[in-house]
Amino acid sequence: MNAEYYTIEELETRALVPGTAARFVHSERMTVMFLEAQGDVELPEHSHPHEQITQVLEGSLVLTVGGTERTLTPGQVAVIPGNAVHSAKTLEPSRVMDIFSPVREEYR
Repeated sequence: MNAEYYTIEELETRALVPGTAARFVHSERMTVMFLEAQGDVELPEHSHPHEQITQVLEGSLVLTVGGTERTLTPGQVAVIPGNAVHSAKTLEPSRVMDIFSPVREEYR
């Protein structure tokens, strides 16, 4: 087996909602998303069967999971169970890393 290497800035970007740029890396069993978002961007309420781990790298966002809000800042991590209803809103320009398992096929 060989390792794969990527430079985040060289990955293709995709807008999830206006004001965002998402880049994806996929392995056999998971997807990692690197998200850059302007301030005051809302990612609407949704759910998916994938487990999700969210880490704020820069900036801050309000994450709502199951109706409970929490403000996340750099160094904080949230673990979101599969099928949990969740949404987010950036409070300032932010960079976030999300890890999904299993793979988010729709983002390949």
